[in-house]
Order: sequence, then C-alpha cells, then structure tokens
Amino acid sequence: MGIVNATPDSFSDGGRAEKVEDAVRLALVLRAAGADIIDIGGESTRPDAQPVSALEEQRRVIPVIEALAHHRDVVVSIDTYRAETARLAIAAGAHIVNDIWGLQRDAGIARLSAQTGCGLVAMHNGRDRDKLSDPVNDQLAYFRQTLEIARANGVADEALVLDPGFGFAKDPAENLEIIARFGELLHLGHPILVGTSRKRFLGHVTGRPVDQRDTATAVSCAILRLRGASIFRVHHVTACIDALRLADAILEMQSGFPAP
Repeated sequence: MGIVNATPDSFSDGGRAEKVEDAVRLALVLRAAGADIIDIGGESTRPDAQPVSALEEQRRVIPVIEALAHHRDVVVSIDTYRAETARLAIAAGAHIVNDIWGLQRDAGIARLSAQTGCGLVAMHNGRDRDKLSDPVNDQLAYFRQTLEIARANGVADEALVLDPGFGFAKDPAENLEIIARFGELLHLGHPILVGTSRKRFLGHVTGRPVDQRDTATAVSCAILRLRGASIFRVHHVTACIDALRLADAILEMQSGFPAP
C-alpha cells in the first residue's frame, strides 16, 4: 500500500502531493513501483496536526480519486474516519476505506462497507482514551469492540483488515513489544495491515531523522511479514518490496508452499 498524502502538513511528506496533479502523479509512480493499493488521505494524523473540516478533506481527496478511477489497474483506499467522506470517495471510485479510529468514532463507515461491499481497514488508536498497561492486551480489547461494531452493522468478515496503529499514542517500547508479540494479534482471525513507515519509534531505535528511515522501514516490514502481517503501508515502495520478497522466500523455504 503506497501512501499519497494530499495534505500540506503530513509528518514526512507534507506538501509533496498537495495539488491534485501532483497527487495523481505520485500515485501512478507508486503503482509503477509495485504498490498494489494506493492510500489517499486528506488530513494529517501526526500528533500535533491541526484538524480540517470534512469539506476541506473532501476538496483535497475526491478529485484525486476521480482522476485515478480512469486507471483501471489502480486500487484506491481512502484514509478517513468520516463516513460522509468515505461515501463520496467510494462513489468517486475508491475500493477500500482505511479508518484510523477502528470504526469507533463513526460507525457509519461500517454500515457503508456492508452496503457497498468495499474493503475496510480498522486501525487501533491509543489517542484520547485510557489504555491498558499491556500494549498487546490493549490491542485485543480495542479490536474486540471494533469487531462488535463491524458485526452489528453487517460488515462481511472477508472485507475486514485490522491495523495495530504503530505510532498512534504508543511509545517506542510499546511499538517494539507489539512487533515482538505480533503473533498474538493473528488470533483475531483477520489479515493485518501494518504502517511502520518512517515512524518516530524507528528514529528512536536508529537515530535517523524522518527522511532517512526508509531502510529501517523495509527491515520492519520484513520482520512483520515473517511474523504474519499481510499488507504494508509505506512511502518508499521499492525498498519494501525487496525486503518482502526476501521474507517470502524464507517463509516458502520453511513451509514448502508459496507465502500467503
């Protein structure tokens, strides 16, 4: 999953794709590099970002999705926690909704998935709530609520992907513990998407600034692939594809079957 932030203030690439033509160009570059999904967001989710209105978010993302809809081989994900933005994005040609609040801020996103059959990524978020002291137990408790919302609103099991939300109100030790104990999340029974790309905890470990974390990102993706992750949301597609090919070769060697 290649990242296209149609924003002026995202943490590592703000302004790079703020104009529609730049966002479309970046999306096509990421697709050509091997991204299977293009994730388009119109509001920065870094901790100190200023929130934007739904109308401003839609102004940023809908024209980009409409333009990409002409490219039949581009699978588009809309990164939003607002059901109305998600509805307009699906109507414009998006295939997946990526909700950083795990359906717990706007359950309308779950209903939209049930009605349209669109894919759904539900992310764990530690912001604005009391967390359990054990980071993996907090993941499991949070996702139990998410799954209850999804099922109550008719979301198909095969449509739902979970995301542990690396970096969202998690300190470096918590992020690393989630990686170390990643297998416990597989018991939830859904594919897992991971978004470690250029995150602060990688800088904490490596000492690298945000624009020099693509190597650490690729390494983290390979580790998480070996531990069972299925989808990887990244800024630098080529490096991560190479790392994932190596991880898949190891998985195939261990099992005797191609990696799922």
